[in-house]
Amino acid sequence: MPPQLLVLLAAVCFGTTGTAQAFAPDGATSVSLGSARLVLGGLGLALVAWVARARAGRDVAFPKATPDGPGQGVLARVPTWLVVLVAAAGVLAYQPTFFGGTRANGVAVGTVLALGSAPLLTGLLEWTLLGRRPGRVWLGATALAVVGIGLLASGEGDAGGGPGGLLLSLGAGTSYALYAVGVKVLLDRGWASADAVGAVFGVGGVLALPLLLATDTAWLATPSGLAMVAWLGVVTVIVAYLLFGAGLRHLPAATVSTLTLAEPATAALLGLLVLDERLAPLAWAGVAVVALAVVLLSVTPTPGMRLARTRR
Repeated sequence: MPPQLLVLLAAVCFGTTGTAQAFAPDGATSVSLGSARLVLGGLGLALVAWVARARAGRDVAFPKATPDGPGQGVLARVPTWLVVLVAAAGVLAYQPTFFGGTRANGVAVGTVLALGSAPLLTGLLEWTLLGRRPGRVWLGATALAVVGIGLLASGEGDAGGGPGGLLLSLGAGTSYALYAVGVKVLLDRGWASADAVGAVFGVGGVLALPLLLATDTAWLATPSGLAMVAWLGVVTVIVAYLLFGAGLRHLPAATVSTLTLAEPATAALLGLLVLDERLAPLAWAGVAVVALAVVLLSVTPTPGMRLARTRR
């Protein structure tokens, strides 16, 4: 399956996250909800990676890659364990900032702001830390996506959570960028995609457990709470991030981040169909422009893909 399609399928799973949160039972705060999602999904991803390695007859321990892989810029000498920890911190920070942002700004706008800032921040991090300057296709597609995001956000009318909501959503975008670049570094150092994602999310799940236990978890005992966490943990983490990691292996992190801008379009459509949110014509234009950016990246071969074909 083409790596672009894997990432797009992951984006559809991601796009259901905000809508699921709208059905959260009373008492499910952004911190408790995000922590529960990461504990279930993160530890589940780690288990999937562990089982896959065991069935393949490999050492069940995660690989100890050298910290001096090629093309890693200033990160070339950073120990792999620290890369995993920083990426896990990004995953952990993403949960409450994303859920807090969607609650403050609305599902569509919160998702747009978080994922809209991610490709720019990821591209900048990849450029400054890995020494990889984004190509013209990425620049053009990202410019289109940013225009579409602006139209989508403007079309939401009165939706918005003020400066606090804006900072939460931008914080989610920054956290996402840390995760994307961190996992890309692990893949460049020879890690399998399932190993890289499983390690980062497994550590993130362990870090999230004390946060979850520090909150009121009574809502988890309700049928709706259990169903929502099961969806968030299995579909939007385990399934989505396995697809995401498989696509990321053959694509630059900046390209992957731009492809996942299909998530705001998914969130907007779900808001319309499930939450009865209404989008203005300007917002629909934004969805179309974001889709155009995704198509541009999907049909254009990237250097990462050419390299992957050569290695096979």
